Amino acid sequence: MLEKNLEQKLRKRIKAMGGKFYKWVSPGNNGVPDRIAIFPGGRIWFIEMKKEDGELSPLQEFTLEELTGLGCNTAVIYTEAEMEVFLNDKIGYARLPKLHG
Repeated sequence: MLEKNLEQKLRKRIKAMGGKFYKWVSPGNNGVPDRIAIFPGGRIWFIEMKKEDGELSPLQEFTLEELTGLGCNTAVIYTEAEMEVFLNDKIGYARLPKLHG
């Protein structure tokens, strides 16, 4: 699956959970993760999206390690299956009651 298609699916799922999914552009700071996901309850994740055969650059690896070292939640998602694990197991929001509507 193309990276942009996986991003679109993740955006829809996070929005359905009552969250926000932002593209992170940080001029002068190469290597920052692609997205910031904000979930109900104030849980914030920095997410790097990659196509299935993609690789993190050394700068991306460094930045993710740095963010993790600061106590931030970070994730790298390559496939739709990994997206499901992230949403269902790591986040656990699939089990929350419906928040809207």
